[in-house]
Amino acid sequence: MRFVIVTGMSGAGKSTALKVLEDKGYFCVDNLPIPLMTKFAEMFSAGDTEIDKVALGIDIRGGQAFKGLERELGQIDKMGIHYEILFLDAADDVLVKRYKETRRQHPLGGMGHIDVGIAKEREKIAFLKMQAAYILDTSKMLTRELRLELEKIFVEGKDFKNLYITVMSFGFKYGIPRDADLVFDVRFLPNPYYIEELRPKTGNDPEVQNYVMDNDKAREFMDKLTEMIDFLIPNYILEGKNQLVVAVGCTGGKHRSVTLSNALYQYLEPKGSYGVRIEHRDIGKDVITKEK
Repeated sequence: MRFVIVTGMSGAGKSTALKVLEDKGYFCVDNLPIPLMTKFAEMFSAGDTEIDKVALGIDIRGGQAFKGLERELGQIDKMGIHYEILFLDAADDVLVKRYKETRRQHPLGGMGHIDVGIAKEREKIAFLKMQAAYILDTSKMLTRELRLELEKIFVEGKDFKNLYITVMSFGFKYGIPRDADLVFDVRFLPNPYYIEELRPKTGNDPEVQNYVMDNDKAREFMDKLTEMIDFLIPNYILEGKNQLVVAVGCTGGKHRSVTLSNALYQYLEPKGSYGVRIEHRDIGKDVITKEK
């Protein structure tokens, strides 16, 4: 039997994860009273049912009983029942935004103080994150991207390294991304903006990509960039980092940074030992600015 405990921060996507697992043949139960966990695990591990994949949703909605969760998990361990913890997480500002969009109150927020509730929750569930086999940071994930990651782990059985990489292009004139871990400036490369026929195009167009990359500086930079990323990723994984944002910037975020970000994404994506996505933050902003 495969027994998955789905938990994490409220608003990070636990309900979505349970729906995905249910679609993939898991028997899912959400918010089971914590004192019943041991009996629940024992019942399915006995082999008396045809159910061989179970997912159990647990979070701080368990109230006072949540304090007994460590004890229950200890009991399950003593019984020799194997389980995996999937921990869904997201940045505090993202969680606050999600709560405001849905107009929900945080279970621990009291008088509507979402940030206070989030801080309390992080403290209460920290031990679960420490024990988690899989940590997914959904701060920048679309629902379909979360679905794909869950399918890799729980359907395809692929190795998972608890790291999700976002490659982001941006324009320096619009500001450096606040959540960037690594920032690279490619304004030293030839600028397609000054070529009339290339100006309206973007780094997603082959003509712009050829112009930017058809020189020794761009190729050497790309070689050095991928070499450094290859060195950093396994060390970040060992450190326990689960979200990495690599930001590549040029002046307007339309040509050079988009080209290099696409090249880096194409280099990283086939490796498959971590999740990777691409985001072009400012690719259309010069059009908006001109129209104003």
